[in-house]
Amino acid sequence: MAKTAMEIVKAARSESHISGHEIRHVLFPDFFELHGDGASGDDPAIVGGIATFHGEPVTIITTSRGHSLDERMQKHFGQPSPCGYRKVVRLAKQAAKFHRPILFFIDTAGAYPGKDAEENGQGQAIAQDLLQVGQLATPIISVLYGEGGSGGALALACGDEVWMLENSMYSILSPEGFASIMWKDANRADEAAEVMKLTPADLLARKVIEGIIAEPENHEQVLTNIDQRLQKELQSLEKMSDKDLLARRYQRFRKF
Repeated sequence: MAKTAMEIVKAARSESHISGHEIRHVLFPDFFELHGDGASGDDPAIVGGIATFHGEPVTIITTSRGHSLDERMQKHFGQPSPCGYRKVVRLAKQAAKFHRPILFFIDTAGAYPGKDAEENGQGQAIAQDLLQVGQLATPIISVLYGEGGSGGALALACGDEVWMLENSMYSILSPEGFASIMWKDANRADEAAEVMKLTPADLLARKVIEGIIAEPENHEQVLTNIDQRLQKELQSLEKMSDKDLLARRYQRFRKF
């Protein structure tokens, strides 16, 4: 039986779903992390660097929630700060310079909403991320493997294709937040989740994403499914000229 929207939200938030660490460790065993935004600091909520994927150099950028409580607090439970988004831009521009494909893996409730983040230009950092990464002449694929919340997720989903695991979500805000704003009642979150059309099936039907990656309980199989999908899509994107790639990307977002 198909899951309800709220059941998918709960699965996306579950501790049992696949992690960014697993993805990096299994699919990119030679991953070499790069730090810093080149301006103000290094946000641990964004883990990025270089690796090879089936013998081809790629740039990998993932959100990271952390494991221990201390680590999670340092990473703001996977919510990037301005320097995190600036690090994304730095690594993405470096990738484009060498024409390395960029692979984004996204699991975040959204950008960090703290006072210091706002003081340091959170909105501007996300806007520049969208503007600059969106214009890079190299293949970009994004995979949502958990939560995908608001501009915090959109900043890493601005490339050529967006794919989602079966038990992931992608929305403008949380169902609880939506219910609180619309009906002044967070207890109506289940209803809000249905209205928001945040499930992979809903988003695919509206052509917001390119497709859904099967997500059985076995993590090894999930990783195999991600691997196979990335191989296929990269082969297709890499056959395109830079001009055609950018034109296709522009049209993808203009249709919204």
